[in-house]
Amino acid sequence: MSTRPTKDQLAAAYNATIPDVIAPGLDVLFCGINPGLYSGALGQHFARPGNRFWPALHNGGFTPRRYTPDEQDKLLDLHLGITNVVARTTARADELTGDEFREGGRILTAKVLEYRPRWLAVVGITAYRTAFGFPKAQVGPQDHRIGDTRVWVLPNPSGLNAHWTPAGLAAEFARLRAASRDCRNR
Repeated sequence: MSTRPTKDQLAAAYNATIPDVIAPGLDVLFCGINPGLYSGALGQHFARPGNRFWPALHNGGFTPRRYTPDEQDKLLDLHLGITNVVARTTARADELTGDEFREGGRILTAKVLEYRPRWLAVVGITAYRTAFGFPKAQVGPQDHRIGDTRVWVLPNPSGLNAHWTPAGLAAEFARLRAASRDCRNR
C-alpha cells in the first residue's frame, strides 16, 4: 500500500505524467480523464483514496479482489490496462482545455490503433464527448470504433461524481465486463 504524498510532493507532481499500464491485445484498456496530483506524486493511476475506480473494477467482476493502485501492473495479467485522455497531471480536470482533450483524443486513437485492445473504456463522459467530438454521447457502448476496437464510456469514478453511487458504478462496470467476455468468446 502506498504512503500518502506530502504537500511538497503534490506540488512537484503538477504537470507530471504517469506511464501507461498497457500491452498489445488487452481485453479492456481503461482510459481516465487525466491523472490528479495525488496519482502523479505516487506514479499510480486512480491513486487518490476517495477514487472509486478500484472498488468498481472489482465489484464489476474484472478483478478477483480489490486491487490497490500500487498493484496496477498486475492488471496486465488479467488482460486489462490503464491510460488517460490527457497525460499531464492537474489538481482538477477543469484545468484542461478543449484543445488538450481533442489532442488527447488523437493521441489515444493512435495508441489504440497500435495496441489494439478489444475495448477502450473511457472513464468520464465529458472527456469522451470533448476528445472525440460526440457531444450527445451517453454512458455505455458507443457506435464509434477505433479500428477494430469497440468503445464503451463509463461514469467518472471520482468521489466528486455524486451522480453515480458505488453500486451504480459497479453495475456499469459489470455491463462492460459482460460485453468484454462476449467479445472474447467470439
